[in-house]
Amino acid sequence: MLSKKIHEASLSEVHSSVDTTIKKNGWRRIFSFLGPAYLVSVGYMDPGNWATDLAGGSKFGYALIWVLLMSNLMALLLQGLSARLGIVRGRDLAQANRETYPKAINFLLYILAEIAIAACDLAEVLGMAIGIQLLTGLPLVWGVSITVLDTFLLLYLQKLGIKKMEAFIIALVGIIGISFLVQIFLAKPALAEIATGFIPRAMDNEALYIAIGIIGATVMPHNLYLHSALVQTRKIDRTDAGIKQAIKFNRIDTSIALNLAFFVNAAILIVAATVFFKSGNVDVAEIKDAHRLLPQFLGNVAPVLFAIALIAAGQSSTITGTLAGQIIMEGYLSLRINPLLRRLITRLVAIIPALIVIIVYGEKNVDALLILSQVILSLQLGFAIIPLIHFVSDKKTMGKFVINHFQKALAWVIASVLVYLNLRMLVNEMSDVFISGNWWQKILLFVAAIICIALLVYIIISPFITKPIKQSSIKIHAETNTLKDLGIPDFKKIAIALDFSENDYKLLAYAIGQGKKDTQFLLVHVVESASARIYGDKSDDYESRKDKEQLDSYILQIKNKGFIAEGYLGYKNRAKEIVRLTKEAQADLLVMGAHGHAGFKDFIYGETVNTVRHELKIPVLIVNV
Repeated sequence: MLSKKIHEASLSEVHSSVDTTIKKNGWRRIFSFLGPAYLVSVGYMDPGNWATDLAGGSKFGYALIWVLLMSNLMALLLQGLSARLGIVRGRDLAQANRETYPKAINFLLYILAEIAIAACDLAEVLGMAIGIQLLTGLPLVWGVSITVLDTFLLLYLQKLGIKKMEAFIIALVGIIGISFLVQIFLAKPALAEIATGFIPRAMDNEALYIAIGIIGATVMPHNLYLHSALVQTRKIDRTDAGIKQAIKFNRIDTSIALNLAFFVNAAILIVAATVFFKSGNVDVAEIKDAHRLLPQFLGNVAPVLFAIALIAAGQSSTITGTLAGQIIMEGYLSLRINPLLRRLITRLVAIIPALIVIIVYGEKNVDALLILSQVILSLQLGFAIIPLIHFVSDKKTMGKFVINHFQKALAWVIASVLVYLNLRMLVNEMSDVFISGNWWQKILLFVAAIICIALLVYIIISPFITKPIKQSSIKIHAETNTLKDLGIPDFKKIAIALDFSENDYKLLAYAIGQGKKDTQFLLVHVVESASARIYGDKSDDYESRKDKEQLDSYILQIKNKGFIAEGYLGYKNRAKEIVRLTKEAQADLLVMGAHGHAGFKDFIYGETVNTVRHELKIPVLIVNV
């Protein structure tokens, strides 16, 4: 189901669903704000991080811990800026971009953001599949295919509400953290040697490639979109004091969550360095090799914990990746699609290349694909960070909550370092292609590089050379207009879809409440017996006869109350028959009940309400029964 969103809030299903304005004291007040950063933090410990951390630890020992620390400090500042944008302006990053840049620029930014989502989801698919294989022995192809099923878990969690989703994610983060805490205890690394890893040092091309992968796996672009939307799930006091308090508590939330993520990443790298690098196994860059060798050094419990933590990491990050994809699509395109469809598309985009690599090149290339996905993420960073810095530095839109000069300078230093590292790596990779690649590869890479560099230059200088694009603001409500003649409708024919249950009395009461003395009430019921589905109105089974008797009884009772009533029986498909009978009767209003089931139950019982209301051009009154 596709629909254009007009004046709709970010993540509208859960927007302002957690009320922090209710008076609470002490930690209870802080806890009402805590949660969004934990959903963000799982992206900092997804299977892509495992690949880069294992590669860094096994190849270079503790030498790249400082890169992890630097990445975490970058993330703390950037996620804080993202949260500030969402709290102060009530915009997520995609919405702010759409309000600021021309359509062509926004389209390019959207495509790059979707590439980042696909790269992230690829890492999650591969990580979960490897975890399933390590735990159960299933072939990787089957593991990749099974990951489609987590679509239904996401739908279920969304129906439960944002706080329960956050609790589920925090539980998964806890599983990951405990698993590696046990493994570090078993590995017994030397603290003095670990401390040397916090000292920055020069890197060769191989170390630089791994380091950029670590940065891309840690400071991920889609997390900036995600955080700016998730903070809006909290309903806050929109006064200066309320906004200031929300920024403060979200800073606490971000600090706790991202430092936990840093601990997990550092733990993976430290375990790899202690167990593999120090034993001479410097080529253990693959997750499966790490799992296979762990029993030799840490015993049999370590590989089980390793696999469980890997599955938890993949499952938790796939949930937040889908939310980020929803935010990006709705924010840039003002387009909303069914969450199930969005999830399936995202998952298939990740699964197809993973299956191709596994089937064509074999399972040995999976970890190289994981690291490549993180490098792709890193290459997208500049296109998310630079607009974010511009937005939170704009005094006109941020008011007194604009970032100070020190924060601005620090943010630009971080952006400059990331862009420089990415350009350096891009030049290295391009040189290899230009030496050994085909002519079409050279042209394609050259054109892509020119477009990306031109786009990067544009978003850097655009605030200084262009005026903001005037677009209708993304608000929860449209601008207030003077009410003219309301033209209150006078319904002549009201159809009521009945299911012959105790709910019918409620539906009939609501229908009669919409009509007048001369209104004609059209009672509609669809016979759903096996015989009726096959033979239609020629069916003469027990259920068909009893339904006809019940309909006649309803009509007689309504007429006895002084109203005009007629009855219509339909057969076979419930939704299609309700639509057909309503149209044939030329009703100008339909009243029907909604039973409250959703998600997986929609596949079992059908989505009658949605189907009917999209097929009819008349008003449909939905009564919760």
